[in-house]
Amino acid sequence: MNNALPNIKKVAVYIATMLACNAIPAYAEHAKAPASGSVKPEYIYQYLLGEVAGQRGDPILSSRLFLDLAKKTRDPRVAERAARAAVFAQQPGIALQAVKLWAELSPDSTEAHQAASQLLVSSGNLKEAKPHIKKLLAKEDTRAHGFLYLTSLLSQQKDKGEVFDTVKELAKPYPKLPEAYFAIAQSAWLAEDSEAAKKALDTADKLRPGWEVAAQMQGQILQKNSPDKAITYYQQFLAKYPKANEVRLSYAKLLVSHKRYTEAKPEFVKLVEVSDGNPDISAVAGLLALESNETSMADKYLQMALDKGFKDSEQLYIYLGRSAEKQKNDQQALNWYDKVIVGNHYLEGRLSAANVISRTKGVDAAITMLDEVDNLTTEQQVTVIQAEASLLTQAKRDKEAYELLQKAVANMPDTAELIYDYAMAAERTGQLSVMESELYRLIKLKPDYASAYNALGYSFADRGIKLQEAKNLIETALKLQPGDHYILDSLGWVHYRLGNFNDAAKYLREAYNIQADPEIAAHLGEVLWKLGQQEEARKIWANALEANPNNEVLIATSNRFKS
Repeated sequence: MNNALPNIKKVAVYIATMLACNAIPAYAEHAKAPASGSVKPEYIYQYLLGEVAGQRGDPILSSRLFLDLAKKTRDPRVAERAARAAVFAQQPGIALQAVKLWAELSPDSTEAHQAASQLLVSSGNLKEAKPHIKKLLAKEDTRAHGFLYLTSLLSQQKDKGEVFDTVKELAKPYPKLPEAYFAIAQSAWLAEDSEAAKKALDTADKLRPGWEVAAQMQGQILQKNSPDKAITYYQQFLAKYPKANEVRLSYAKLLVSHKRYTEAKPEFVKLVEVSDGNPDISAVAGLLALESNETSMADKYLQMALDKGFKDSEQLYIYLGRSAEKQKNDQQALNWYDKVIVGNHYLEGRLSAANVISRTKGVDAAITMLDEVDNLTTEQQVTVIQAEASLLTQAKRDKEAYELLQKAVANMPDTAELIYDYAMAAERTGQLSVMESELYRLIKLKPDYASAYNALGYSFADRGIKLQEAKNLIETALKLQPGDHYILDSLGWVHYRLGNFNDAAKYLREAYNIQADPEIAAHLGEVLWKLGQQEEARKIWANALEANPNNEVLIATSNRFKS
């Protein structure tokens, strides 16, 4: 029996080799013994076993066979094959061993060091990843791109200060490279050191005047504290570099987000003119025009994008439908939505159509249409239930919305989105104990669900109860979702209830600068009034009422303080 084994192995190698010639890529040369250059039969045999295992649906065995073979042969090509097989098999431990061996055996391989960097960083081993990153940056032809890639590579690291220090160390040998300073700026910003970020961007600008990527980041930094300063910065930059389309696009978006539509309108025209009808630019310009309520311009640019072959035509059909709705042409809107018959936007199209049907034929007709949409994933079913509940709520049929969500939560008890909507429906129907218990349950089920903390904290604050717990809940929400204007509004409101008027004004101003929401305006105005700044309060309310004349909270608040 033992004597027959070598013969069986030879036959197996022969058959596998013949199969490889017809069905498996010709990898046999990868299995050469490095010392002599000759092909060892057992190496070929193990290599082909790895290939067959992969093709027969056992990627874990395949990756293990390749890694073992790579260690035996010390062949970088086999190590690479092992790494790819392990990544495909979702075996990070094997993959990490393989890429480290690959980088060791092929020290000049950019791809090997990229793979090693990615896997080491994702495993939290930034210190061990550093030499591989340095190798990537050492190559002049890939250095600039390497620094631009650094932020995305390191963005998931928890210790942002360590990331900042690491990037500064990596950038130190390259004092004349603007990309190095841009990487420093990004890591500084993530570490919440805005002054260091600005300083690095200033240096990058001196090294490469007019660099749009750096200018966009400078605008984003300014925008956080003062949208007006960001707008001024963009204006000055564009006056100096009028062909900076990416900056112009950021500028136009910022203007639209702050409802400065008159200033935004000529920017759309310039974007399209300079791009010579590029469908991507036309589509973005059309969307910005739509958000600015410039429906004729929106239709023109969206249709232009369609005519020029924009790759996602179904998305444009939905935008055109929304434009038709704004123009009170409901039938035209439905015609556009009905054109979305397949693909990723199909459900979005049905949901948009449901809003029109609800308005023109009634909520029940809209819900009937949505109930007939089939072949939905569980996630899509949840979206449809949420939409139906929202339609009922808009029609002031709060009890029916509550009952719909109650039934849905009973059928899908651990679905966070449904629990949250159910809690909010309970609040609207006056069942505050249900609201509180469901939000506590949601927090226990999903501790990172920021909206649950915020909703519960805001409810306590608005009712003037459990104010310290409310503050703790809202602060937790803000840690989970920094910069969220709704959470900042809640934090401002609980400080107001606690009598901390200056803190309240600070958070509410920050929220209002991010989003000029009517209810934030109501809260900010009330706090400013209490601080003796009545004129500013009246101005904020007047501006908000002009944009949102039917908002009940805003109307009630401004009426209470009329004098």
